Amino acid sequence: MLVSLRGVAAADRPSSSAAAAGLPRESGDAARPPAHMAALILARGGSKGIPLKNIKLLAGVPLIGWVLRAAVDSGVFQSVWVSTDHDEIEKVAKQFGAQVHRRSSEVSKDSSTSLDAIVEFLRYHDEVDIVGNIQATSPCLHPTDLIRVAKMIREDGFDSVFSVVRRHQFRWSEIKKGVCEVTKPQNLNPAKRPRRQDWDGELYENGSFYFAKRSLIDKGYLQGGKMAYYEMRAEHSVDIDVDIDWPIAEQRVLRFGYFGKEALKEVKLLVCTIDGCLTTGHIYVSEDGKEVLSYDVRDAVGIQLLQERGVEVRLISERNCSPKTLSAMKLGCVAEVGVAAKLPVVEKWRTELNLCWKEVAYLGNEESDVECLKKAGMSAVPADSCPAAQKATNYICKCNGGRGAIREFAEHIFLLMEKVNSAGKKA
Repeated sequence: MLVSLRGVAAADRPSSSAAAAGLPRESGDAARPPAHMAALILARGGSKGIPLKNIKLLAGVPLIGWVLRAAVDSGVFQSVWVSTDHDEIEKVAKQFGAQVHRRSSEVSKDSSTSLDAIVEFLRYHDEVDIVGNIQATSPCLHPTDLIRVAKMIREDGFDSVFSVVRRHQFRWSEIKKGVCEVTKPQNLNPAKRPRRQDWDGELYENGSFYFAKRSLIDKGYLQGGKMAYYEMRAEHSVDIDVDIDWPIAEQRVLRFGYFGKEALKEVKLLVCTIDGCLTTGHIYVSEDGKEVLSYDVRDAVGIQLLQERGVEVRLISERNCSPKTLSAMKLGCVAEVGVAAKLPVVEKWRTELNLCWKEVAYLGNEESDVECLKKAGMSAVPADSCPAAQKATNYICKCNGGRGAIREFAEHIFLLMEKVNSAGKKA
């Protein structure tokens, strides 16, 4: 029995041993903890292509946040780490539940390799047996991919596994300038050019992740030993290298990205804070004591579009806004002002409309909005909101409060509702 278990990870043994049948263990067959698998995202601050690319907002979420969400929710890692040399990246990493390894300047140079940074990380973390090096620039990664790869390492005995994508592209030899040669086909016969559906295509590394055992990395390799590839779906294979990739990736992640463990539901109610969201937060006071507020026409259009699609929009404020001023805006929204605690009011509205929290969206900008931002199925904050609010939300607008944030959030809601509806049709 012991001979048949050679080369199998300790975590896999119970399924084929006396212990699995509930029988006493043989002497010396002490239970071992599972091999420590650590997710490691390398994110230095000196990106040359896009400054601070790793925390630039992509569809309202810092780029690195997409892969950290997938890593944490997969549940296969004993620890999730970000290796960085930058304070702002460290703050974002911790916000998404990761631990931070402060990498040295020696492995933060333009010439430093991923392997250099991984080796340094392992030098400080003796407990780690397996490293899952996940690229921050792959925002469409899903937990299911990581779960399957972890099984390949732990149960199937592979020493290294890396991600690939299938492409149907014909390759031709390159001709250097000034050389009198003709190009030649590399992977096809032009006389028998296959149709796409008749050709399996080829596998290419997509750089999304590289898993390797410590024993292999100690030899200076990320790929080697008993190797395997993991084929990702083409729509999930997104890699951001330059600015031109950004808008394409943003549309892709909104359609195919991972948004969390709980399924999205169709939004039926949007609650919006007045000061700092509907308005800029500036108050103009006339000589006779009357206050004047301004708002962006784009936000009024956003509210109207939501209402036309059956979404109830309600306004809330801690301040005693003038009812006449709000009425003059002609937004057609129920409003409650002078609210000391916002959560009970939103809870009351939710109950009145017979909705669950997943059907509620919330746009806030202050610490007083944090509870509601955390509760809502979909939440957002303007770009100029306070740090506490930004930490509590799952979407940070590009627009400031009173400068188009509502319209932007409305568009985001519509895109996610398309995702909900398409998922419903498939089911």
